[in-house]
Amino acid sequence: MTSDPTRLSAAELADRLAAGELSSVEITQAHLDRIDAVDPKVHAYLHVDRDGALAQAAEADRRRSAGEDAAALMGVPIAVKDVVTTKGLPTTAGSRILQGWIPPYDATLVTRLKQAGMPILGKTNMDEFAMGSSTEHSAYGPTRNPWDLERIPGGSGGGSAAAVGAHLAPLAIGTDTGGSIRQPASVTGTVGAKPTYGGVSRYGLIALASSLDQAGPCTRTVLDSALLHEVIGGHDPMDSTSIDAPVPPVVEAARRADVTGLRIGIVRELTGDGYAPDVQRRFDEAVALLTDRGAEIVEVSCPHFEQALAAYYLILPSEASSNLAKFDAMRYGLRVGPEGVERPSAEQVMAATRDAGFGDEVKRRIILGTYALSAGYYDAYYGQAQKVRTLVARDFAAAFEQADVLVSPTAPTTAFKLGDKLDDPMAMYRNDIATIPANLAGIPGLSVPAGLGDDGLPVGFQVLAPATRDELMYGVGAALEAALLQEWGGPLLDRAPALETMEVAR
Repeated sequence: MTSDPTRLSAAELADRLAAGELSSVEITQAHLDRIDAVDPKVHAYLHVDRDGALAQAAEADRRRSAGEDAAALMGVPIAVKDVVTTKGLPTTAGSRILQGWIPPYDATLVTRLKQAGMPILGKTNMDEFAMGSSTEHSAYGPTRNPWDLERIPGGSGGGSAAAVGAHLAPLAIGTDTGGSIRQPASVTGTVGAKPTYGGVSRYGLIALASSLDQAGPCTRTVLDSALLHEVIGGHDPMDSTSIDAPVPPVVEAARRADVTGLRIGIVRELTGDGYAPDVQRRFDEAVALLTDRGAEIVEVSCPHFEQALAAYYLILPSEASSNLAKFDAMRYGLRVGPEGVERPSAEQVMAATRDAGFGDEVKRRIILGTYALSAGYYDAYYGQAQKVRTLVARDFAAAFEQADVLVSPTAPTTAFKLGDKLDDPMAMYRNDIATIPANLAGIPGLSVPAGLGDDGLPVGFQVLAPATRDELMYGVGAALEAALLQEWGGPLLDRAPALETMEVAR
């Protein structure tokens, strides 16, 4: 058994805490020390709250020693994506326009983390306002993949995935608008879960696209994701889209890890052409492992998935252009005056501030969304995209009549090199082709490691379940994880070569 707390899963840390073998302060300090040593190379964090995390850890230890009822993850530290508001801590959404903003309130999920006694290590890097698939669009510089520091860690939540993958946090919070939890998990060899839309409160999330955004766990194991899901999930009266129902039995399903008799549907449109051969091979091998464990495999067709990418990139920019209108230099955040104007008007200050504060990708999507919503074009673009969204949801409904869950590769390739797709937005957008349909329909999705590609980089396996049936995806993910752990002889992350190099450098 390792003596390094940063190498343990969240569930293992929870067990050590319960047994009195480790304290929360010891665990939190170990992660802060590793952040000091390793994060300058990875850049997973935008802000580290050392004093706050240690104070929260000490309080967790006090509560435990006083015999107070302990939540399952009490004392286990966590990192939070910088799109989630945190009282007293900077929250920038990866944008210069919010540089220095300190929220006066916590997001609901942050409140729940604190109530559960989980120390918050800091805020993780992300694509600006969650717009991107590589975490290269952050105003504060890119995050690097812990498997290969010259490659992307996925996006928009690459900071959260890299923090977990580089052992800089045992758990992290991400947000998923079109795959921004699952795709980073795929390329970093971690686990990422997008709950059913409304299953985790969106109150306190800086909105990108309100009908698509969903917060969820980034972890190293499926059980860890289920445990964190249980902490942050549940109804919230502060969020009008929150589901008024108990959290599904996700932890029970993850512990059971049973797929006997389960019908698993392979989505024809999310395999084959467009997916790298090595990614497809790892996917096929994973399906075979699930078959060996008693699952029944069927093939399903979702024909409107072929239009999902185009529909998404009309719906998301339209909602983003509306949501980002609030950043006007009048109330909070950056304020810039136009050069050479002695007494600028409010409109001139607003224009200068938005020009200086927003990056190129944000500007691109605002312009596209404003155009799609404009008079004369609304029905032709945004209206048509919403019709496609309905058809995608109907495809899912028909597929779930034939199968209990659906599976596909999470991303069409392994991690590409930093800079490779910055000049080709369409190539960047296509990286989300397998994850976007779940957001359009509001269903839950999970990415688990499925092995390594020919380049030695991680490949992800995606599981999709019907809305509010999140436990099904955890059961399948845990079963696959158990089968692959037997093959690998240990966690996949232990084989990350860049991590070994960083360890030597320390």
